[in-house]
Amino acid sequence: MAFSQGISGLAASAAQLDVIGNNIANSSTVGFKSGGVAFKDVIAGSRIGLGVAVAGVEQNFAAGSIQLTNRPLDLAVTNGNGFFRVASPQGGNVSYTRNGQFTVDKDGFVVSTGGMRLTGYGVTAAGALAGGTPVPLQFPTQSMNPNATSGVTAQFNFDSRNPALDPAAFDAGDSSTYTYSNALNVFDSLGNPHELALFFIKTADNAWTVQATADGTPMTGSANITFDANGAITGANTLALTGDYANGSAPAAVTVTLAGSTQFGNTSAVQRLTQDGYTSGNLTSFEVGRDGLVTGKYSNDQSKLLGRVVLSSFANPNGLEPTGNNEFAETGASGQPLTGEPGEGTTLGSLTAGALESSNVDLTSELVNLITAQRSYQANAQTLKTQDQVMQTLVNLR
Repeated sequence: MAFSQGISGLAASAAQLDVIGNNIANSSTVGFKSGGVAFKDVIAGSRIGLGVAVAGVEQNFAAGSIQLTNRPLDLAVTNGNGFFRVASPQGGNVSYTRNGQFTVDKDGFVVSTGGMRLTGYGVTAAGALAGGTPVPLQFPTQSMNPNATSGVTAQFNFDSRNPALDPAAFDAGDSSTYTYSNALNVFDSLGNPHELALFFIKTADNAWTVQATADGTPMTGSANITFDANGAITGANTLALTGDYANGSAPAAVTVTLAGSTQFGNTSAVQRLTQDGYTSGNLTSFEVGRDGLVTGKYSNDQSKLLGRVVLSSFANPNGLEPTGNNEFAETGASGQPLTGEPGEGTTLGSLTAGALESSNVDLTSELVNLITAQRSYQANAQTLKTQDQVMQTLVNLR
């Protein structure tokens, strides 16, 4: 009598129980992909088989459900088959995962729970995406440098009903010597704020003169602006100002653009007033878009592109080799990784920030499979028991 069928059945059922147990144990593991055992029969030159063998363990790469976390660096891949590409701190090992739990380490690198660094495209010194080979994403740990104000965009309505004044009598401290004024904060090269005041003097019908001061000190530069009969500004509408902030910063050089200003018979008022300078700032938060673009928010109300997350896919994901920590390694069977930018309409999928992909383990199905595997194990054990009884009967005949 042969015992191979029962023994092989016990081994196969034990392997199936191992896989089911692993699935159940990881039912709460973020991004986990459940496995299933594939069996094959064993034949050795006769119609009576010699039992069963494990053909392999296949991963189920179907997407899990999305759970919101509201953590900005929790990322979920949606509507696609892409994997996050992560690299070891030494840069030698590259792995792939669907676990999107990321944080920022002390050096500014975006790292997984296992310490692997999320890769993507960095930014150049000019603030543009670098492209090329993905590199570990690193957020700046230093402050954003200040930017001196070089341009002011302003739109006003000037009251055409005001009487004309003598521009030679202008005195910033005497409101009777100018028609209208307004002020805004500008910044020097050290990030210090200064009050830039603009003074408008009506000199004749449809004609005005502009003067300026910085912190009460007159700036060099003035301009004459004119309006047509319909109240629209005509001709030159810019004012080039220079001056010294007298605090060790670079000399001031500010161009004020008044395009779009009007002269109507209504109260003088500002309609738009912006400037392009800012003080220094620290990174306070960041956002990851569905296209993988990472934008940093700074304490000076400025935003800056920090990089772009990339995703990778494989022709045969079942060929990937599990390496632990919910990560997979490329193999010859998986094919080369196809790496690109996430986004709507791509096969890689898009990113959802503040969310995680849950395990795709179906506990109900796994419990049913557990019962089936248990019964199979018991049945194979019974086969061995029966073979043993038959053998014992033959021995007793002698």
